[in-house]
Amino acid sequence: MAELLTKKQISRSKDSGINSVSELDHFISRYADVDSPYTYRFNSSNPSNLDFVKSEMLLTVINYTRINEFRYINKFFERVNEELEQGGLYIGCVETKEMRKKRVINKVHPLLSYPFYTIDFIYKRILPKLPVIKKAYFAVTDGKNRVVSMTETLGRLVSCGFKVIDTHQDGYLTWFVAQKECEPKFDMDATYGAIVGLNRIGKDGKLIKVYKVRTMHPYSEYIQDFIFEKNDLKKGGKFDQDFRITNWGKLFRKLWIDELPMFYNLLKGDVKLVGVRPLSRQYFNLYPSEFQQLRTKYKPGLIPPFYHDLPESLDEIIESEKRYLESYDKAPLRTDFNYFVKSLYNIIFKKARSS
Repeated sequence: MAELLTKKQISRSKDSGINSVSELDHFISRYADVDSPYTYRFNSSNPSNLDFVKSEMLLTVINYTRINEFRYINKFFERVNEELEQGGLYIGCVETKEMRKKRVINKVHPLLSYPFYTIDFIYKRILPKLPVIKKAYFAVTDGKNRVVSMTETLGRLVSCGFKVIDTHQDGYLTWFVAQKECEPKFDMDATYGAIVGLNRIGKDGKLIKVYKVRTMHPYSEYIQDFIFEKNDLKKGGKFDQDFRITNWGKLFRKLWIDELPMFYNLLKGDVKLVGVRPLSRQYFNLYPSEFQQLRTKYKPGLIPPFYHDLPESLDEIIESEKRYLESYDKAPLRTDFNYFVKSLYNIIFKKARSS
């Protein structure tokens, strides 16, 4: 028999932002039968609560505690994945970084709100990510009430074997519905630090590690498919309304700071100075199969043909890269020199940017 909670047990404080139990029930009932013996509901940050599941077949897990209170978020998600049947649903909530900012600012006098939020952000968001301070921080706080972005939440879910089905804003909390799709990946190299190594398609289709300054929220690489499903591609072939990019990340991209670590890839010989852009597997799969084969015959480059032709759509980008590769095949040195000079001109005088 699944554990069922009363309305009193799942009620929230004013800080949680839940408008009413009926609103929450309405959202959850779209995906789950809360009274089913195959549904388990609980309100805890401790995954050992799942030890009390008595149903032999668990189709839905609902947790009313926000994941900001979890000490080990991935371990919690992995345990839920283990208990659920294939295709089962996990419904939970998070107070995102953006909603936390609103809540904190609304609680404090206007004159003190932003200084107070800045201190809160440093303590709850930055300190947990610093290698030297990280252990001490978690020893003191036990990971409670930390700041988590929406991108990180969804990315962690996907990395733990779930597919994000839906999200719903209710007051200060964002609720998510995730479906068990596969086993957890147990990834120990997720994009969490300042310098990140991203898996990209290199010559002969081999995976290479491309290094960049992180401009997106942690675990952003896991939700590229989700972003593509929800948004169209904008000019330049990038995703429109990509909430994975941080505010400081946008600045770094404009100033090319994020690209600096790629010179290490250049020294290693993974890439050359001019060449097609090294793509993620998800983005690579958007290309026609016959062009994928042509693309992987050559090393990718630091400066892509994009800056030479300034295409605006994915189709135009593909045509631009085709022209470059056909020219490079006939005259490698001359082609790269011409593309380098024209690209440099467009970058300096036309302020060309890829995002």
